Amino acid sequence: MARRRSAADNAYDSLRAAVISLALPPGTALSRTAIARRLGVSQTPVREALIRLQEEGLIAVVPQSATRVARIDLASAREAGFLRLALELAVVRRLAEAPPPGLEAALQTELARMRASTDEDGFTAADAAFHGVLYAAAGVPGLHELVRSRSGHLDRLRRLHLPSPGKAEAVLRQHAELAAAILRRQPAEAERLLRDHLSNTFAELARIRDRFPEFF
Repeated sequence: MARRRSAADNAYDSLRAAVISLALPPGTALSRTAIARRLGVSQTPVREALIRLQEEGLIAVVPQSATRVARIDLASAREAGFLRLALELAVVRRLAEAPPPGLEAALQTELARMRASTDEDGFTAADAAFHGVLYAAAGVPGLHELVRSRSGHLDRLRRLHLPSPGKAEAVLRQHAELAAAILRRQPAEAERLLRDHLSNTFAELARIRDRFPEFF
């Protein structure tokens, strides 16, 4: 039986989504009172949510001063990228060696969602769901949640990169190519495509930092 979600869980989800999407950009001062009022909850669940976000490194608390959205930590982003690549290489190899029933339909559903997305939030959600399908099909869905919990800085970096000309189209193409390699039972090709897919943002890091220096 699934655990009932608490007000603190909902506050955490709402705040984390705003931080990752850059609706709350790095450096933004956070008022517990204002957040509680906006979410329609007491300050207690907001305080619990902020503690969780601080543990993820997404919130910086300066005693006797202010609580702010943390700037993007590139060391944390690289560490998350290393973890994600290591896990997903194993995932795509396992799937390409023996694609389970239903995998093709599940991947095509998420690819269709990406094509139909009309905004960055929808595209990003479909992108994450595509990778979630891979973890679930490989029998390790909990590892997808582990990666998500460690990837706040990486995900914000990727979000800065997404509006670049042709980026969304490239992500969609790479996903389609990766799905095809898995379904054709080509483990080595699937691994190669995944490496290229996950390395692209770091390849553009200097350009991203030049454009958004205040976020780092």
